[in-house]
Amino acid sequence: MSVAPVSVAEAERIQEQLRQRLDLHEHLTTAPRLVAGVDVSYDKSSPRVAAAAVVFDLVTGEEVESAVVPGEVTFPYVPGLLAFREVPILLTALDRLANRPDLVVCDGYGIAHPRRFGLACHLGVVTGLPTFGVAKTPFVAAYDQPGGSRGDWSPLRADGDVLGRVLRTQTGVKPVFVSVGHRTTLDQATTLTLDLSPRYRLPDVIRRADFLSREALRRAQPG
Repeated sequence: MSVAPVSVAEAERIQEQLRQRLDLHEHLTTAPRLVAGVDVSYDKSSPRVAAAAVVFDLVTGEEVESAVVPGEVTFPYVPGLLAFREVPILLTALDRLANRPDLVVCDGYGIAHPRRFGLACHLGVVTGLPTFGVAKTPFVAAYDQPGGSRGDWSPLRADGDVLGRVLRTQTGVKPVFVSVGHRTTLDQATTLTLDLSPRYRLPDVIRRADFLSREALRRAQPG
């Protein structure tokens, strides 16, 4: 199904159609070993973007491979429809990996989204891969601050539903906002977020993808 609509109305229709295919059950029968992190960086002065996909081995803690793809934005910024700006180029980056990851972590939202279908959901449905999102700020929902120690969390709620967790990945550091995307569960996403964040607030795979995408844009600057 197209991920490059020509209007906001068409994007909303596609989003709703894809949402019908969302699977919020756990499908990993064993702990994932190869975990990919993805991110997209934008050039503020032009349509240029760069996407990065980075694969880490959770057993060794080492980076296995990465792929960086330059491109241009083809869809306007509309709150709630970010996936239509990012999914096409992220698919290209994932396709360039030699290893198919067991799971993908997105810098963004899963079901913690106004229409319960954020970037992690969208990417998961179109790839079939288990996904979840880790965001730096909440998009929707209300929450209480979790305890101050690593591993403490509180529920992220909206309209009576639990949409994710506010998770403290490092003691005394601001929490992150974890929500499931596709074919995974909130308990699993929480555990993996902590596993992937041994030293810093954000998971290492997302930090690395952010760095590589930003570096690609910097190197491509004219002059």
